[in-house]
Formats: sequence, C-alpha cells, structure tokens
Amino acid sequence: MNSLLEIDWQGIGEATADTLTMLGLSTLFTVLIGLPLGVVLFLTSRGQPLEQFAVYALLSFVVNVLRSVPFIILMIMVIPLTKLLVGTSMGVPGSIPPLVIAAAPFFARLVETSLREVDRGVIRAAQAMGATYWQIVWRVLLPESRPGLIAAVTITAVTLVSYTAMSGVIGGGGLGDLAIRYGYQRFQTTVMIVTVVILLVLVQILQSLGDRLVRHFQRK
Repeated sequence: MNSLLEIDWQGIGEATADTLTMLGLSTLFTVLIGLPLGVVLFLTSRGQPLEQFAVYALLSFVVNVLRSVPFIILMIMVIPLTKLLVGTSMGVPGSIPPLVIAAAPFFARLVETSLREVDRGVIRAAQAMGATYWQIVWRVLLPESRPGLIAAVTITAVTLVSYTAMSGVIGGGGLGDLAIRYGYQRFQTTVMIVTVVILLVLVQILQSLGDRLVRHFQRK
C-alpha cells in the first residue's frame, strides 16, 4: 500500500494522456493512409476491376518490406524523416510518424483481406449496372466489408498500443517511456506494474468496443 501511495500519480496521468494522444492520432492517420492503400491493392490484384500486375507487385513489395522490419528498428531508421516532418524525434510528436509508417502497411493488408471476402457476384452486378470504379468502392465494397474493416481497425489499434509502449525506448513519451525511466532504470517495480495494468485495461476496452461494433453491423 505504501508503495502505491509513493507513486507519482500525476505523472502516470500525464503519461496515460500522452499514450492516448499517440494512439488516437496514429490510428487516425493509419486509417487515412492504409484504407486507400488497401483498396488500391485489392482493385489492382488479379481478377479485380483494375487488375494491374506491375502496380500490385510494387505496392505489395513495399507493404511487405515495411511490415517485416521490427518496429524498434524502424523507429531508429526513420528518425531523419521524423525530424523532417515534425521537427523532432522525441516526445509525442516524434512518435507519430514511425507509428503510422509501421501500422499503415499492416492495416492495408487487413483491408485487402476484408475486401476479398465481399461476394464477387455483387461486384459484377454493380459493373453490369454501369457503376464507376468509385461507385463500386464507395457503395459496394466498403459497405459490404464494414464488419471486417471495423475488426481491422480494432486489431490495428491494439497493435498500436504495444507500439506506443515501445516508442518509449527512444524517448517517445507515454506509458512506455515512464515504465523504462522509472520502472526499469530506477527499479521502481510498482510503477512498471501500474503502467502494464493501464495498458492491459486499454487493450481490453479497445477490443470490447471493436467486437461490439462488429456484432452490431453484422446483424444489419
């Protein structure tokens, strides 16, 4: 009990707020970049309306390369780009670019997989009625794959929680940075346990919310 009272709860609160900020912004930008990328991957793949082997092969290669690089290495590799984009590689701003670069290709693959589950007969019917490619995407593919896309956002957000914690290794701020500076370097085990518990609760909330939304749209 005494060790809990000795914890800097204000610092814990600020670190939690930083983690939520990183998570929210990185998830937003990941969806904004990964969703169009996933749609293009699907449309240019074999047997799809915009089949282009060269385009698909190039995009697929880039996605696979970025997905294969461990996040902690990727953070270090993109430090020059991060400084160029936001002016710093430290703190919350410096964590957003590597988080997005790591998560967007992962999310794009999930989007592509979700779109592949759409009945091809529905796509052919839309084409037969003279729908444009944009109409097929906006009125057929995205609505039909909505539960899968929500599940993809949920999986990506949960993955980003762990990424935000790892960003603390290079001074990215948030709960990961707090756990390393106090829980590891200063041997304050209680701080480490509290940060882990908060991250676990955050993951559970995200997963439960995502599952509920998926069930809701599946009924429709």
